[in-house]
Amino acid sequence: MDLDQLHTFLEIVRLKSFSKAAQTCYRTQPAISAQVRQLEQELNTTLFERLGTKIALTTAGKIFAEYAEHILDYRRRAQDAINELERVPKGELIIAANEATCIYVLPEVFSQYKKLFPNVQLSVDRSYGARVVEAVTDNLADFGITQLPVQEKKLQVAGIHSDEVKLIAPPYHPLASKRLITPRDLVPHQVLFPKSGTTRARLNVWAEAVEDELQISMELDSTEMIKRFVMAGLGVSFLAASNCDEEVSSGRMAAISLGPEPMIRKLGLIYRKDKALSKAALGFIQVILENAGGFTSAINAAGTGGSRNMVPKVARS
Repeated sequence: MDLDQLHTFLEIVRLKSFSKAAQTCYRTQPAISAQVRQLEQELNTTLFERLGTKIALTTAGKIFAEYAEHILDYRRRAQDAINELERVPKGELIIAANEATCIYVLPEVFSQYKKLFPNVQLSVDRSYGARVVEAVTDNLADFGITQLPVQEKKLQVAGIHSDEVKLIAPPYHPLASKRLITPRDLVPHQVLFPKSGTTRARLNVWAEAVEDELQISMELDSTEMIKRFVMAGLGVSFLAASNCDEEVSSGRMAAISLGPEPMIRKLGLIYRKDKALSKAALGFIQVILENAGGFTSAINAAGTGGSRNMVPKVARS
């Protein structure tokens, strides 16, 4: 049974004639009759009574006609809803990101996006490191925001934000007045390390020469916890500059660059290459490129190239 058969059946009911229905359906009368026979065989009943040159619905035919009307009506409603979706995007987008990104990158992006796409629901899946990549790869999230590079070939990567990872310390701390911090400078002091993630891996490499001498007093998995513990004098730690701008500007915390070279953190928006992007999804890409700050050219799936591949502009409703 298909929708075309239902349409043909209802045309016969409406016109009370096989020959007239054949004309409106642009088919021959034998073709129309064949469709009705197929329906009757599938339903195992007779739908029409032939009364000389006239036809009439059987009791089963009357019941089926009512349901056929509902089925075609739902089909029309579905098409209308899809057409409306193109005009006024709706639905849900799931974004996987860590706590700091949720707090310091996404609020402005979400605010701008909701102004342009008020009928789209945005949901955040709080994930960390490799789990962000996994969530997008496994299609559990539409988008992910994570540190670059990303080495998953199934994913498209667009750079959205760049800042510097710095040492943070209370303003009265002996290291707070230094212009640059080397790993050796940390040895006499209590250090609070991020518990895991890309930044922790990079810090391990940076401090490798003194790793046996470091006094790592705690490993924390929360940006806000790190800041609170540092301001309470429990040790020095490391954060992206954008994550502690407010505390540094107000004098509650000092932020010092790492040496001998600054440690630059780059965030990327990731999404599956093979996933069809709705108007709502394309709009999110465009909004985050325009509002997340830092660099905005899309880079290749390995996260190491620099060629431009800008997302197409989306008409906003």
